[in-house]
Amino acid sequence: TNINNVKSYAIVPQIILKGSEWFSSIGTEKSKGTAVFALTGKVKNTGLLEIPMGTSLGEIVFDVGGGVAKDRKFKAVQTGGPLGGCLPTESLNLPVDFDSLTAAGALMGSGGMIVVDETTCMVELARFFLQFVVAESCGQCAPCRIGGSKMLEILTRITKGQGKMEDLSMLEDIANFMKEASLCALGQGAPNPVLSTLRYFKDEYERHILDLRCSAGVCTTLAPSPCQSACPAEVKIPIYVSLISQGNYDEALAVHRKSNPFPSVCGRVCPSFCEDKCRRGEVDEPVAIRDLKRFMTTRETNEWVPEVHEPDKGKSVGVVGGGPGGLTAALRLAQLGYHVCIYESNPELGGMMRWGIPDYRLPKDVLKSEIKSILNVGKIDVKLNVTVGRDLQMGDLFQAHDALLLAMGAQGSQALGIPGFELSGVESGISLLRKLNMGEDLSFVKGKRVVVVGGGNVAMDAARSLLRLGAKEVHLVYRRERKDMPALVEEVEATEEEGIHFNLSTRRWRRRRISAEEERVIFHYLTAPLQVIGSEGKVVGLLCQRLRLQDERGKSLFDVSARKASFPIEGSEFILDADIVVAAIGQKVDQSSLDQWGVRQHRNGTIEVNPRSFMTSREGVFAVGDVVLGPASIVEAVGQANKAARAIDRFLKGLPLPEPPSLMERPEAQKYEISDEDAERPRAKASILSPETRVYDFREVNLGFPNEHVAKAEAKRCLRCDLEER
Repeated sequence: TNINNVKSYAIVPQIILKGSEWFSSIGTEKSKGTAVFALTGKVKNTGLLEIPMGTSLGEIVFDVGGGVAKDRKFKAVQTGGPLGGCLPTESLNLPVDFDSLTAAGALMGSGGMIVVDETTCMVELARFFLQFVVAESCGQCAPCRIGGSKMLEILTRITKGQGKMEDLSMLEDIANFMKEASLCALGQGAPNPVLSTLRYFKDEYERHILDLRCSAGVCTTLAPSPCQSACPAEVKIPIYVSLISQGNYDEALAVHRKSNPFPSVCGRVCPSFCEDKCRRGEVDEPVAIRDLKRFMTTRETNEWVPEVHEPDKGKSVGVVGGGPGGLTAALRLAQLGYHVCIYESNPELGGMMRWGIPDYRLPKDVLKSEIKSILNVGKIDVKLNVTVGRDLQMGDLFQAHDALLLAMGAQGSQALGIPGFELSGVESGISLLRKLNMGEDLSFVKGKRVVVVGGGNVAMDAARSLLRLGAKEVHLVYRRERKDMPALVEEVEATEEEGIHFNLSTRRWRRRRISAEEERVIFHYLTAPLQVIGSEGKVVGLLCQRLRLQDERGKSLFDVSARKASFPIEGSEFILDADIVVAAIGQKVDQSSLDQWGVRQHRNGTIEVNPRSFMTSREGVFAVGDVVLGPASIVEAVGQANKAARAIDRFLKGLPLPEPPSLMERPEAQKYEISDEDAERPRAKASILSPETRVYDFREVNLGFPNEHVAKAEAKRCLRCDLEER
């Protein structure tokens, strides 16, 4: 046993030289000394490392390992080699010692530690490790020989979309029997990857079985391509990108609109989940899918009139809310032959697309054109300035329609929750953007000092809009590090660019290195607001406190999002002078109780729905979008609306819910080769207005690709993963 036990041989001389007390002072009470790990996988710093026993997994992955490669989301860490377990984000604060790892379903084992990110399928990972164990089994005992092979067979079926829910119970039964009855450590440890992934990632197994989907885009039978799998609306991205490369823009748009009727909008403000999973990104940079989407909309030759696919069914559906979810569902239902009436509380359709996004990101004429195209389908009536619960009661809707879809969004703002929030001059980010988009007079902002609290897109939009409105300076206060900001990276970068001082008197751009005092947007990271300071009922400042990322013991702690928790630094308080404080710390569902109508809500106000049919607790009432998800993206609302429309159709036809799952469509096999030139071509960049010309008005900043040649060349960078042989 000791022949290859390098760790023991390495530590024994140190114990002899320094004594047992020195060795016992390292580590935990029951696990003395250090542990040696081979850190690898999707982590920035790989290699061998020696750490004191009791060091947390999070400190190993993020402090020593530098965090997840390509700044992707941490998903899990597998410890102990092929016989170890997979631990999720909730385990990042787990101390690495023998007892803690064993209790969590993992092992110290051989010292292997593999970090995986969001591009890893946990079902396939368990299958991979089990495949190794089956190959290594000596076959002497039946539990290991037969049990391992049977589990591998089940996992393989699940990854191919042939699994059944009873397979999960069978996996657990076989795994537990193997642990108890196998003769050696190989058979006893073999079930650990399966049991740990079932314990912490059961939802992925269920999605493979119930939805025939692999969220990571890894199981090729279930995911034609990683990009399409990552898109909440399941847009056939490789196909329309290929059509763009051929110059067939109308055909490309038709492909996109079958899944998402907002190509112009999403070509500007989509979070681009598809690009996060693009396999080209493993080579150099992802294909610029969002910019390509925007480009093809500029080449459309005819106004889009959606086709009606089925004859008139003589039934109607009421849709409450005219945002992306409500509009998409209305379109799909109209195409299925239903009469639809949209009830919108605002004077125009669009939801947060209309009232929450400034013109420099999404021009109003672009949005209006997209909405007009959707309404071209006919069969959709629109009632504006109608608030359900005030102008119209829910009971009236139940009587007027055969089914209802609730898509009211999340248009409320999270309260700042600190003393002084009631002072004049405290504004919510959502309210500020709404006033801006309503065309209200905001001249009071000119020349004022403003502090924006938050780190999301609303905070960035508020800061950039305030600059354009003439604010003297804008301070952004955020309680974490820059890399932890939930805002899109390009939005943070654009805000930083626009914060560089511009000399208003000479109208010359100051390109030299500038001091913090000269900046017009100043970021304050690791800073928390404590109190809004006022005088005579008006805001005069914001009391803040510096934060640090270690507790009093110097340890890093992590939350469920794998981000480090922050801790206040005593005596670090300071005051930011301010005339206006903008709270942009999150949105919420601001909807009065629906319980009286039999529609149950969660404690945060979101509506409970069946995750596959989107029906609420009241039969015939469905819900989608932010009112279900909480604050999310346009494309997520679109994806839910597509599925809810099909569910409503089945409900009104008397068919059972949810609808049976089906595999994603994939293109017919064809020969595809990428040229050497395309293989080496770097990602194309869109044209963007320079900061010195854009900070004085609300004209669109991102101008898209400069010409057709650039767009076609970028489209040819696509590797066409969907044509891989299965």
